[in-house]
Amino acid sequence: MIFHEIYSAYYNVVAGILSRLLSGNVSPEDIGRIIREQAFSESAMAIEAAIREERWQLFHKDGSTALRYAPSMPLTTIQKAWLKAVSLDPRIRLFDLPLEGLEDVEPLFTPEDYYVFDKYGDGDPFEDASYIHTFRLILDAIKNRYPLCLGVENKKGLVSQFCVLPEYLEYSEKDDKFRLITSGNRRVETVNLGRIVSCRRFRGEFPIWCGERKKCVRQVTLEIQDRRNALERVMLHFSHFEKEAEKAGDDLYRVTIRYEQSDETEIVIRVLSFGPMVRVLRPESFVSLVRERLEQQMSCGL
Repeated sequence: MIFHEIYSAYYNVVAGILSRLLSGNVSPEDIGRIIREQAFSESAMAIEAAIREERWQLFHKDGSTALRYAPSMPLTTIQKAWLKAVSLDPRIRLFDLPLEGLEDVEPLFTPEDYYVFDKYGDGDPFEDASYIHTFRLILDAIKNRYPLCLGVENKKGLVSQFCVLPEYLEYSEKDDKFRLITSGNRRVETVNLGRIVSCRRFRGEFPIWCGERKKCVRQVTLEIQDRRNALERVMLHFSHFEKEAEKAGDDLYRVTIRYEQSDETEIVIRVLSFGPMVRVLRPESFVSLVRERLEQQMSCGL
């Protein structure tokens, strides 16, 4: 669409100049710089001459413009179709985004058009009103740096109360769950959002003993035979962990995953789920954990 009257480079350049004019004075040097940055090498002669001679009736000789509002870039049909498709994802409602004007747009795709086979079926309840409220409050606390009081239900159905400082949210594509990483409390650091039954802003002075806890970071190196999309599945399963990957041969890769000690059992279980496609290279302590887990399964007849 290089020569389209709306989507061309010239439109973008003139729109940029007009936006600058509406926000303040623009010198000829500023106009020349905008043209050089956003258009082509020969554009300066054509655009500057058109502005100077008032050919486009957008600029006055005194440096002002007849426009009252800055020009905006309209969305293409394909962009609208993509936005409509994204709006059908239940997770999009967590962010309270304005998506008006798409009512009559045909989506580019729908959730029924694809099937995710490598994902657990017990994901977080993204459409639950209480979950949405908790998510938005946590997101606001992360942005504005204030503590929260959380009521968290454990696997036995017991609820514990914690006051924490939210740091950031993680999303696991495989588990289809969000979890909150916190600081400021010695008793809890990672919280699954699906287990939060109450969430409110902490009022008062946050206890001074609540500081960041020193993390115990470990790592494991895996060797992956890239058969049956094993490499892609490994990267998906460990998407929320820090990792490095390198090619070691034909269809052979090495991936180093860094994790916190509290996640070690989960890492072992996920590694075992890949069967013979993944082999643990190091450390030996992790190899021992894998061996112990296999022995437990064999003793149970699994």
